[in-house]
Amino acid sequence: MKIAIEKGQEKPLLADGHQTVTITDIQEGSSENKGIPFFAARFENEDGYVSHRFYQSQAGMSSIVSLFEQAGIDVKEGAELDTKQLIGKQLDIEVGERSYNDPETGNERTLKQAMNFLVS
Repeated sequence: MKIAIEKGQEKPLLADGHQTVTITDIQEGSSENKGIPFFAARFENEDGYVSHRFYQSQAGMSSIVSLFEQAGIDVKEGAELDTKQLIGKQLDIEVGERSYNDPETGNERTLKQAMNFLVS
């Protein structure tokens, strides 16, 4: 089997703690369990990367609004946000781990994620 390595895939996950990063990619999808729309942002610097899913749900909107505001994109009630506007924006983030129970298996899973988005 031949496996092609795309740009950026050779990088390791970012270490926990403060990181200055650039948003280099946005992927869109729906959650496997409930079909909730999300976008996944790839936060990257020379040391590595971390991806983070932002769910378009009542609970997830505060994180989405915070990300756009910290990226310097004006957020107003009634406006539509375009995730592609985030590509190339530089931010300071905190990288850390979050654990949760997988709804399908009941097993605990741990994810490395971005949090606390700050203007860099």
